Order: sequence, then C-alpha cells, then structure tokens
Amino acid sequence: MENVSLPLPVCNDSDDTAVLLSLGAGNLSTDPRCAPPADLHSYADLYVVLPVIYSVICAVGLTGNTAVIYVILKAPKMKTVTNMFILNLAIADDLFTLVLPINIAEHLLHYWPFGEVLCKIILSVDHYNIFSSIYFLTVMSVDRYLVVLATVRSKRMPYRTYRAAKIVSLCVWLLVILIVMPFTVFAEVFVNPDTTKRKTCVLSFPSPEGSWFKASRIYTLVLGFAIPVSTICILYTAMLYKLRNMRLNSNAKALDKAKKKVTVMVFVVLAVCLFCWTPFHLSTIVALTTDLSATPLLIGISYFITSLSYANSCLNPFLYAFLDDSFRKAFKKMLECRPA
Repeated sequence: MENVSLPLPVCNDSDDTAVLLSLGAGNLSTDPRCAPPADLHSYADLYVVLPVIYSVICAVGLTGNTAVIYVILKAPKMKTVTNMFILNLAIADDLFTLVLPINIAEHLLHYWPFGEVLCKIILSVDHYNIFSSIYFLTVMSVDRYLVVLATVRSKRMPYRTYRAAKIVSLCVWLLVILIVMPFTVFAEVFVNPDTTKRKTCVLSFPSPEGSWFKASRIYTLVLGFAIPVSTICILYTAMLYKLRNMRLNSNAKALDKAKKKVTVMVFVVLAVCLFCWTPFHLSTIVALTTDLSATPLLIGISYFITSLSYANSCLNPFLYAFLDDSFRKAFKKMLECRPA
C-alpha cells in the first residue's frame, strides 16, 4: 500500500515480501499484514504543521493559477502558443490545489471518510500532479527549441499556431491520463484489520506487494522524471549551442527581446519545477536501493519533500508576474476599477 511520497520500510514478512509505510497527503498507511509501529503516536508533533502548510499552498495556488487562467482567457493579446501551454499548466495546478482540502481533512480526521470513488479520484489527481507539470514543461521546451531553430535559420513557422498548441495540449492531457490509469485501478479504501477498523485511501497492490511497489516507483521515476528531464536537458543544450554558434558564425539576427524573455521565463519555470520535484524522485532511488527505518527524522524529511513538491503548484503564477511584462500588464488591467 502506498501514497505518493517518500516510502519508508516498516517490516518484512516471512516470505521476504516488503511491507511498507509511506507518507503522503498527510496520512499513514500500512500493509494489512503488518501492524502499525507501536510508537507511531510519538510522531504526532510532525503532523501539527502540515494542515497549515497545505492550506497555504491551496489558498495561494488556487488564487494565483485561477488568475492566470482568467487573464489568458480574457485578454486578447495573451492568446499565444506559449500561453496556451501555460494555461494548461495552470489548469493542472488548479486541479491539484482543489483536492488539497480533502487531503487536509483526511489528515485532521486520521482516517478516510469519503468513500472509494473519491479515493480513486484523489490519488489519481495526486499522481497526475507528478506527471502533468513536467510534461507540459517538456512541450514548452520543445516549442522554445523550435523557435530558436527557426530564428537561427531565419525561417517562419506556419505550423506553430494557437490551434496547433490546443491540439498538442489535449494530447498531453490524454497521455498523462493513460500514464496515471494504473494508479487509478489500484487505488482503494483499506480497512485496518485491527480493532480500530481505521480506513485509509491507499494503492493496494496484489501479491507480491514488494515487487509491485518497486515497479510502481520505477514506473514513476522513468516516465515522470528520467525521460522528460533528459529530453529537456538535450533540447536546452542544443538550444544554447545553436545560439552560441549563431553569434560566432552567422550574420543572422539574435533572438529579439520578446523571444528572449519568453525563453528565459520557460527556463526559470522549468528550473523551479526541477528544484521542487527532484528531491521527490531522488527519494524514490533511496527507497529502492536502501533499507531505512521509519525514524521521526526520516518521516519529517518525507513530509518536507512532499510539501516541496506540492508547493510547485503555487509558484508558477509568481514567476509569470515577475518575468513576463504582458502578464503584469494584463493582471493590472483586470484589477482596474472600470466605471459602469
């Protein structure tokens, strides 16, 4: 059984099948064959601050991303290819922040009261959050590379249209839904077999659970980090190489000011995304290669890593406001008090 954050081994059964404890969305879940550790309640102080952190992320993320969505949809000048991808990124972040109150409620109640259907939805959205940001940023990096390539060659891009960006965005949504589908299938409400009968929303893998658990972590690491990040690194390396050669060996004009700013903005948004999500994926490698006991320090680190990955959903609107003049102007215009 697992949620979406750092997995911590608790015990092993006689047939060497790993029984795991994982922390995510503010709850603890254990395999049914393994009783909760006796000193679990000694970690209670680690839970106090989480509802506050999640509430701040929810409030800031929902406000900021909703503002970005509103501005892009309402301001005519904001309907560009890059902004179409930003719009979808904001929708994905908004979707995640919308379900955070349910995670907060589960955390405060110490059990799952919302039923199996909502359990599948919440865990699916949690996992969608892992993949959606990095995939939309990968698409934005591809777009930036094509813009730079066309500029270097002094060519136009007739196929790079707002409509094409809509189609690409839809394809990304469908791809991520397919990637997340296995987690939706395995999500279920588990009733603890002890006297408490406590319900938790977890991923319930078939036997052998340990192998399935490792496979799910490798699946997430490869599809949610290794492949898209490798693609992005290759694209930006090639982009920088072409820009350098353009200055040294070509008479072509450098990227104009607007294109430079958009490229810088995409790069910064990408850097912040990697800063927030890299610890999460590194924790996967640690979980797969080491056998750590669930100490208060490790549980605290797990919560910090989860909160950091969640925080990425509320940071992007501030980056757009700082790095893009058109966003700032559109925000100000939307906030203006117009006479009746």
